[in-house]
Amino acid sequence: MEFTYNNRLYYNPIEFVMTHIGGTWKMPILLCLRDGPVRYGDLKTAIPRISDKMLITQLRELEDKKMLTRHIYIEKPPRVEYKLTALGQSALPMIDQLTAYGLFLMKEVGIGSSGE
Repeated sequence: MEFTYNNRLYYNPIEFVMTHIGGTWKMPILLCLRDGPVRYGDLKTAIPRISDKMLITQLRELEDKKMLTRHIYIEKPPRVEYKLTALGQSALPMIDQLTAYGLFLMKEVGIGSSGE
């Protein structure tokens, strides 16, 4: 099922989904936002191995894909919060399923839940 979107050829819907939420960091970011708005520093704390540059890049990409919104509060110092959109919320059940399947695969190959 080939299709074109924004001048890019996609070969299947899975490839299209992965441009929205694929990669190492996008799904963890979306999961951090599941319970409501989160400030940048709290995201950085929740995902400790992500660099500032990568976090900013991933947040911008998720915002461009309409998966989250960014709200800047005009105060001193400025405060920025990120919040899932309805589109971002709709991805959570599928991300939960991928997480469960990942844990299953880890168990199958003998990896403990701590990543050993």
